[in-house]
Amino acid sequence: MTYTSLQSEGAFPYQLRVAHLYGDLMNTYGDNGNILMLKYVGEKLGAGMTFDIVSLGDTFNADDYDLVFFGGGQDYEQFIVSQDLPEKALELKKFIENDGAMLAICGGFQLLGKYYIEANGRKIDGIAAMAHYTLNQENNRFIGDIEIHNDEFDETYYGFENHQGRTFLADNQKPLGRVVTGQGNNNEDGTEGMTYKHVFASYFHGPLLSRNVGLAYRIVSTAFHQKYPDSAIPAFETILAQEAKGQKITDRKRKVER
Repeated sequence: MTYTSLQSEGAFPYQLRVAHLYGDLMNTYGDNGNILMLKYVGEKLGAGMTFDIVSLGDTFNADDYDLVFFGGGQDYEQFIVSQDLPEKALELKKFIENDGAMLAICGGFQLLGKYYIEANGRKIDGIAAMAHYTLNQENNRFIGDIEIHNDEFDETYYGFENHQGRTFLADNQKPLGRVVTGQGNNNEDGTEGMTYKHVFASYFHGPLLSRNVGLAYRIVSTAFHQKYPDSAIPAFETILAQEAKGQKITDRKRKVER
């Protein structure tokens, strides 16, 4: 049964509703930090934020939500989710193709694609909302600090990667960024994550948005403009630049310490 897990308090001139897909199962790597960051940024933009857990047996209706978050999990949980996800596939594809804003991390990223191969070699079908696919690797994981640069937005993102899968993008997908340091999607083509329409995906844990306020602003403002196209919102520089500056200082310290 779908239930509201988190909601803004007080009066806001705007409202955004977020579907947290399988938030009770796909939350192995601190993904609630991403939820809290989405809430924080949304409120800064003047939007009251409501988060619904949409899990096993629940109905997902594309028209009910302004933003979707799909977190990561271990193979056991991902397999369980993969058995339920086809029931939501049609509406999720509708949401994506209608330019809905979405963030997918690790396992959520994999399950939106054609398939992924588990460490033991078992092939798990995704819903093919996009055409990327994920292969396994033997006795190895991509683990460590990572830095990428998005040329389209001229933004640098910092994070921590920890994944066994090797994901390869389709021709109609762009990487979230090009790898500066780290291994990225597959340690072969220099890509990390993915963007397609208004879908953002990444292998970054830590969580992603707490270290990359500019990306959080981009995702939430995208959802806001989709729902309220004629309404103005505060510029990033007005409300969040100080947080971003603090992040850059922290990341520079981490580089020195390394």
